[in-house]
Amino acid sequence: MKKYFTKEKWSYAFRTISHPADTYYWIRHQERGSVPIAFIFVFLFSISFSINRISASFVVNDVDPLTVNTLTELISVLLLFILFCISNWSITCLMEGEGRLKDIVTAVGYALVPMIVTFNIGTIFSQFVAQNEGAFYWMIIGVGIAYSVFLALIGIMQMHNYTLGKTLLVILLTFVAMFIIIFVILLFVDLINQVICFFYSIYQELIFRG
Repeated sequence: MKKYFTKEKWSYAFRTISHPADTYYWIRHQERGSVPIAFIFVFLFSISFSINRISASFVVNDVDPLTVNTLTELISVLLLFILFCISNWSITCLMEGEGRLKDIVTAVGYALVPMIVTFNIGTIFSQFVAQNEGAFYWMIIGVGIAYSVFLALIGIMQMHNYTLGKTLLVILLTFVAMFIIIFVILLFVDLINQVICFFYSIYQELIFRG
């Protein structure tokens, strides 16, 4: 287990921020990445997101802290992360992508680092902003989101050895695949629910007639 948390693995996780193209290349071809570290970043992002929703100043935040369920948001973020990675992997398998599922997980997980940092900075900064200074808070959050999207784009492009145009197309198709998977899951759940209700109605009928 220690091999997934070596000093080198952590250093490459943070090097993606300053040298994304080169670092993602070495992660893909020299096994410098770590899936467990990527999931740690997903966990940290979820916690940072929840803390921001709970603790950000009322000047920039209209969310009622009592309505925030950290566990629910953690599960939601984790499921969306896994769904995106699986959808991207399924699409790239059909479009000659070179990246493996663990490469996609690593690339997207590492890309969350800027949002983890800026969401926490934004939460602290919001405690000191006046009513007319909210734009600075949103600028901090916006920069983090934009840079994370940029890192994810570079990571997917490097992992699959795609051009920029093909990467953008694949990401678009990834979202389409996500909606299809969600639709199929909901359809399956509804089918199972109907089957359960059918057998339950038969059971009740037998009980009443017995």
